[in-house]
Amino acid sequence: MTPNSKSSSGGLTRLLTFLGVLIGIFTPIIYVLERNLESFYVFRTDELHDVAKRGVEAYGNDTAKIVEYIVAELQQNHPNHVNPKWNVHDEWFFNNAGGAMGGMYIIHASITEYLIIFGTAVGTEGHSGRHTADDYFHILTGEQWAYQPGKFAPEVYPAGSVHHLRRGTVKQYKMPEGCFALEYARGWIPPMLFFGFADGLSSTLDLPTLYRTVAITGREMIGNLLIGKF
Repeated sequence: MTPNSKSSSGGLTRLLTFLGVLIGIFTPIIYVLERNLESFYVFRTDELHDVAKRGVEAYGNDTAKIVEYIVAELQQNHPNHVNPKWNVHDEWFFNNAGGAMGGMYIIHASITEYLIIFGTAVGTEGHSGRHTADDYFHILTGEQWAYQPGKFAPEVYPAGSVHHLRRGTVKQYKMPEGCFALEYARGWIPPMLFFGFADGLSSTLDLPTLYRTVAITGREMIGNLLIGKF
């Protein structure tokens, strides 16, 4: 065996050993955290469905009033974990993910939860993504349609309903016309960010929007970490 071959073999061995050590360290940590994820959540799924339904019942197709109603109640109930600036223009930005496009505003972002308003006034369609968190899509105005291979009819979610995309599953979805939703994800949020950034890095190349996405998401996640919210 030549010196170069020995060096390459030694380098590979060290790399594999390092990776093995990392896996050995982080696997039990992730296992323990996974079993205790519920303790990190500050929002309840029934709470969010209830406030979304009441907002829809109170204000019908007035999306702005529904959003104002929801954010006001959530800020009252969770003052340290809610970004209340729904009516500040710079808090809204485009999101391109899975071929779909819409506007979004982040109400809350942390390691284990995110809560946003997502939607569009003109319709969109795309891939849901296969995520490391359960996703609850509370329809505020309009409709969302969803499809799974092997089915022959769409799932239809009107205003006031909730579409639960279970962790690890995937669907095609469509907002046929204008549609806005309160979207809540609970689980491991950081791995989901790659899906959210992929179209911007590989297709739209909209760097200013990517910057705002990273800046606002980072601001909210770090802010929550600083007060002990994972």
